[in-house]
Amino acid sequence: MRRWFAAWVCVLFGASAGAAPEMTAMESRWLQGVWPVLAWSREQGLPLDVVVQPQPMPEAPPLAMAFVGGRCKLVLSMRSNAEVEATLQRIEPELLNVTLELMAAHELGHCRRWLNGTWHGLPAGFVARVPATLDPALYEAWAEMQAVRREEAFADLVGLAWVQRQHPQHYARLHAWLWAERSNTMLAGSHHDTRSWVRLVQQAQTLGAGSIFQAADQQWRAGLTGRD
Repeated sequence: MRRWFAAWVCVLFGASAGAAPEMTAMESRWLQGVWPVLAWSREQGLPLDVVVQPQPMPEAPPLAMAFVGGRCKLVLSMRSNAEVEATLQRIEPELLNVTLELMAAHELGHCRRWLNGTWHGLPAGFVARVPATLDPALYEAWAEMQAVRREEAFADLVGLAWVQRQHPQHYARLHAWLWAERSNTMLAGSHHDTRSWVRLVQQAQTLGAGSIFQAADQQWRAGLTGRD
């Protein structure tokens, strides 16, 4: 496992082969936490690489997904990033690993949507509902915000489906954590306001059979009804 892991991790914006900087203890800790999700994605044949940013990234999310050359890139931006420690402080220590797994599975949700060619799209039969009072000059920004919101909702449901299948004993606590994250200083209807969807799966059994992506898609569509 160690040899495969070393071969799988690449460095974005880094130096040439053989001169890449050493990973920090924090980067190693996060990678250890998300490892089960990475291993699962490899078993599923997902075209996924791990990218560790070697330069300071104070404004970036600690964990994110990028798409380059037909592949998904799980990007860690840990250095000089206050949000890394802030995120850890909002996680119960005993739930650290499973919470990091949820976060990584969330990013896999983005990867799956992009690979499917459905990124920012709506399923057949669904039409985005434009608020009657929306200023026409704001429509493009509003549409982009709602598209991002839908993708975040799908990814949140994938993360919860992962927990439901891999760590069912912790589902209630992880659902509460995610709800708190999405409720914290959240502007209703904004990019990361996924509460309409997270509310649907308060009970673990709501996420039905099939893959984590199939379970998420079913509840995602249910959440779209009457909302977007």
